[in-house]
Amino acid sequence: MEYTTRDQISILVKKQLNNLFILNESELFDLENAIDIALKRSKENYKHHNNKYFWDNDELVINPYHSGQYAIFLYYLSNTMQLFNKSLADRIYYLNKVLNGVDLFYEIDLPEIFFLEHPVGSVMGRAKYSNYFSFSQNCTVGNNKGYYPTFEENVTLLSGSKVIGKCIIGENSIISANSYVKDTNIPKNSIVFGSSPNLVIKERKTEVYSDNYWIK
Repeated sequence: MEYTTRDQISILVKKQLNNLFILNESELFDLENAIDIALKRSKENYKHHNNKYFWDNDELVINPYHSGQYAIFLYYLSNTMQLFNKSLADRIYYLNKVLNGVDLFYEIDLPEIFFLEHPVGSVMGRAKYSNYFSFSQNCTVGNNKGYYPTFEENVTLLSGSKVIGKCIIGENSIISANSYVKDTNIPKNSIVFGSSPNLVIKERKTEVYSDNYWIK
């Protein structure tokens, strides 16, 4: 069952935008179209999440009062809106920062399947992201001398971790809490500790491999 209907979400978004910024009547048509697209993208994302707050028994829950869900929806909404109205995309992006404390700029190409857990203080830069990407609080993805990282599938950034510059982070890898990876390639199936250039890289053994985040 849906906790909130599509029309209720539309009312909520308009109210929030009007309270913080200026929403013109002429922009409502573009906003309505973008909401439909963003909800479809969000549902496709949410159905892969192994998170009890996303499900009521076996039925997907659409809940804008769950901050993580709403942050994902607002990213998709701003990302979609840039096709119609970049000024309104700016306001939706800003709304996401105000409400959820996370910096997900609409020109960043986050994947169709990603997850965030308590993402306050995190900034995702113009990297190349793959599906099943996840991050939590105070994470940073950014550039060094114009180079950005590439993340293969199923990479997890734990709290306070940073990935900067010309890096390829191999699939099924975890960047542990407070680690700092700069201009360093990480093999697949790795757990990374410490700071560049003195990283400690351990194998993420397949026999103990499990995914707490995902339904695949």
